[in-house]
Amino acid sequence: MASEPTSDSELRLAGHFLIAMPGMLDANFSETLTLVCEHNAQGALGFVVNRPTELTLAELFEQQGVEFDPDSPVARQPLYAGGPVETERGFILHSPERRWEATMPVDEHFAITASRDIIEACARGEGPRHFLFLLGYAGWGPGQLEREMVENAWLSTPADPRIVFELPPAERWQAAARQMGIDLTLLNPDAGHA
Repeated sequence: MASEPTSDSELRLAGHFLIAMPGMLDANFSETLTLVCEHNAQGALGFVVNRPTELTLAELFEQQGVEFDPDSPVARQPLYAGGPVETERGFILHSPERRWEATMPVDEHFAITASRDIIEACARGEGPRHFLFLLGYAGWGPGQLEREMVENAWLSTPADPRIVFELPPAERWQAAARQMGIDLTLLNPDAGHA
């Protein structure tokens, strides 16, 4: 039986990417790149950052009754599937240069906000410099993520905001692995299993 972390000093995955290993059996996470935003003795919370949906921010703004310019680049941005938990709940992953009503800082590169004020600011073009709108999140109970790491379900590396905010979604999973010097196409999905 794997031992549980005994102190918060052992929990260091907030602000890190989780790169799904090839062969990930859970369809919710196959070929995903997840940003861990919180990791403590109670578990972990993160957001998948490479799964855009067919929905756009214009549709969200309309649904929320938020005024916006339909011709703005912001209105055409996709909503992302942030994870399989509470998929009707929205979050904004953003650069942390400013705080809003319900902002949770992650590290010096990222923050998460889930309040109407940031939605309205983004619609007006006055939001953070970089942002992704996400529906749902990924969550792990106490010790669950650590067990999955031991079972080789994930690779972990410090998160690079350029990968999240500047690369096309289809390139993010491979780019995060490349920053570790790993080519995911060369990994055998059955490696490590007898």
